[in-house]
Amino acid sequence: MTKFALSPEDHARVSAAVTDVETRSNAEIVTVIAPRSDAYHDAGLHYAIAAIFLALAAVASFPQAFIDWATDWFGGWGHALSVREYLSLLFAGAILIFLIVRYALAWMPLRMRLIPRATKARRVRRAAIHVFRTAVEARTHGRTGILLYLSLTEHRAEIVADAAITKVVQPEAWGDAMAALIHHVRQGAPGDGMVEAIRQIGAILATHVPKSADDRDELPDRLIEL
Repeated sequence: MTKFALSPEDHARVSAAVTDVETRSNAEIVTVIAPRSDAYHDAGLHYAIAAIFLALAAVASFPQAFIDWATDWFGGWGHALSVREYLSLLFAGAILIFLIVRYALAWMPLRMRLIPRATKARRVRRAAIHVFRTAVEARTHGRTGILLYLSLTEHRAEIVADAAITKVVQPEAWGDAMAALIHHVRQGAPGDGMVEAIRQIGAILATHVPKSADDRDELPDRLIEL
């Protein structure tokens, strides 16, 4: 799992890009970078439970193989185990499998590899909406705030815009900006990606939410790292 470090120069470049966009648009861009959007603890639990069910299904499908194995290892030659002993071994094995899988998935790189893309997308979107509602929504006079949110571990980004922007800009309009951002992140240059995304977002905003004479700076231009 790659770790990125944004330099002071990256912060300065992102802030300058935001300031430049806001000279041509009433929109207020807030940029946020998170190391990841969720710990995915529930995923590790779900995989561990699934492993138990798979093991029980295997025993149910091939009971004699389990009986033979248990007898060889714990009964000895000519000594069959009781039903209680077989069930106790099965119970102990299920617990052992649960613990092995659960603790293996405590290692974040492995856990992240096993998280489905759709789950990552939902968690990143949820985190972005939470940040938007906390720091951007309804905090500008004209409802012109827009959040650019990047989650590094998931290699996913989200744009969440306030009411005045969503009325005039369709969600698919941000696609090229998001693609450029993720491309740079995968190359190990999130600072470059943020600057390029802001530039492309700014071109759209300048067209649909142009600068007015009475506009003022209402939200911080600096890059926020969570």
